[in-house]
Amino acid sequence: MAMTFHLDVVTAEQALFSGTVEEVIAPGAMGDLGIMPRHSQLISKLRAGELQYRTTEGAMASLFVSGGVLEVQPHVVTVLADTGMRAEDLDEAAAREAMKQATDALQGKDPEDLDYEAIQSELEAAKAQIEMLHRIGKAR
Repeated sequence: MAMTFHLDVVTAEQALFSGTVEEVIAPGAMGDLGIMPRHSQLISKLRAGELQYRTTEGAMASLFVSGGVLEVQPHVVTVLADTGMRAEDLDEAAAREAMKQATDALQGKDPEDLDYEAIQSELEAAKAQIEMLHRIGKAR
């Protein structure tokens, strides 16, 4: 029997996943993080991207997270995502529209009225969604 640990992925609005897994690959702020059973404890910021996990059946599943925090404890990994969604709920047209709106906002408004950090975060999240859609083969 493979070694496992518990994974919880939550946003402020909903719980995206809660269950037993064999492995997690998370989009850390400084690069991807591979988490296996008995991983040393850590806390890391997350960037927008794909969070993958291997279920006890051996299948890899994916969630999109737009950032947040990852906490690793001896037998539990918790992801507190800013926002997130299941891979099957991603919409390429919506992501492209969000990317266009963020780009337009950066190019066309008075600099005093812009929250550059928020707009840049939205742009990065939209790009990460499109990349994930292409990787999982759901993009046009």
